[in-house]
Amino acid sequence: MPEPVIVTAEFTPRPGCRDALVAALRIAIADVHEEEGCLLYALHGASDDMILMIEKWSSTAALDAHAAGEAVARLDASIAELIASPVVVRRFAAIPAGTGSQGAL
Repeated sequence: MPEPVIVTAEFTPRPGCRDALVAALRIAIADVHEEEGCLLYALHGASDDMILMIEKWSSTAALDAHAAGEAVARLDASIAELIASPVVVRRFAAIPAGTGSQGAL
């Protein structure tokens, strides 16, 4: 069985665009939650100048399909004028520690 993949995506809103960016991201969430292999796709506000999406995918193949899919294309188009810099996406592999339920996403 493939190992899950954890992803963070950092969005930096243009000045005055934070609320509009959050609204656009919320619209995308419903579509992404329906994608095969999506285990977690959760929005977090780190500060006024950064929004963080934390994702968990069942496999690299599922994540790759998501990245090439329509939901991401629509999202990219909807946020193009709302972000101050390119989205920073990072992929992570779990390094489990402690209890199974608390030591890994």
